Amino acid sequence: MNNIFTITWNMVKRTIGSRKGFISYIILPGLVLAGLISLTGGSSEYQSVIMYTNIDQGRAGEHILSELTRIREYKLVEQADEAALKNAVIEQKGISALLIPANYSEGLLAGEEPQISVYELKATEGSILFKMKVSEIADRLEETAAMVGSSSAMAGEKESQFSAVLQKVEEHKVGSVRTDYNLYSKMGLTTITGFTLMFLMGLVTTSVTLIMDDRRQRTMLRMFSAPVRSFEIAIGNFLGSFTVGTLQIVVMLIFGKWILRYDYGLPIFTYFLILSAFMLVSMGIASTVAGLIRNPNNAGMLNMLILTPTCMLGGCFWPISIMPDYMKKAANFVPQKWAIQAVDIASTGGSWNELWLPFAILGLMAAVLLTIGSTILQPGEAGVKA
Repeated sequence: MNNIFTITWNMVKRTIGSRKGFISYIILPGLVLAGLISLTGGSSEYQSVIMYTNIDQGRAGEHILSELTRIREYKLVEQADEAALKNAVIEQKGISALLIPANYSEGLLAGEEPQISVYELKATEGSILFKMKVSEIADRLEETAAMVGSSSAMAGEKESQFSAVLQKVEEHKVGSVRTDYNLYSKMGLTTITGFTLMFLMGLVTTSVTLIMDDRRQRTMLRMFSAPVRSFEIAIGNFLGSFTVGTLQIVVMLIFGKWILRYDYGLPIFTYFLILSAFMLVSMGIASTVAGLIRNPNNAGMLNMLILTPTCMLGGCFWPISIMPDYMKKAANFVPQKWAIQAVDIASTGGSWNELWLPFAILGLMAAVLLTIGSTILQPGEAGVKA
């Protein structure tokens, strides 16, 4: 056991013991995660915030705000004037901003088509749906105003009739009840998980490179003469890289959950277990590849032959559902697919009765790969015998 602990600690020091290693494997993934969370919309609270300014003094402006308030997905935040509204959009305090112009109600009753302004800094699914909803309410207002305006009543009476109709509409005596069982994963979670897996998989290259250096510099050969068995070297390198990966996972989860306030949509401990199980498989791949490669110059081909293809097949960059059938079948042999599937199950309320299968497959992959790696790991390069 002392040999394994010594090799493990040496691997940790060589990976993140320097400033460059600490930045590359601990700090950089957190920064990339922050960028991904920003691109996918950030927290759920941001996704629900709508800024507004109502300059209209009539009944139509009040009706628009009343209808939007009924929608539970929106949190309306009032701004003092148009300038404050635009500044709030620039500062990204919400997904969209609504400006109801002055004399909007009067314009509708006069048969005009006054325009409501919707501001957004970037187009998102939420902002597009909001514009569609505002457009729907505005169209209904125009139809109601046209109906009232066609009567022969005086201007004051038209306003009273218009207000009475809108009041009846706002009662919503006929409506629908929406039942949301959350049977879907959080938007953007798959993308964030995919890139997180890609970073964790990147430790495979580092582990293989360090093992290649030990073989080239005869460090592993001297370990064998100590004597240290091949399985102790494999397990030591495995645990060293796994420790670094676990630290990387913890930092990324803390950064996303408590600093960026991102809601992953599943228990944070379950998410940690899924990523840790994937990390086990990644280190098993590293042990196997290090045992197979004899020429250090071939270590650079890992990204092209293993990392990128498995991430593409596993659904890190796009959904597996859009891939051809033969690629879907091939995806069953890469760990990324099962890790993402476990995240989807957990985020949709799945219990351990459903989670056991992806965890069992990831555990089996890790055990098989580590066994193969410890069996074929040799102390010397091609042509060098222990």
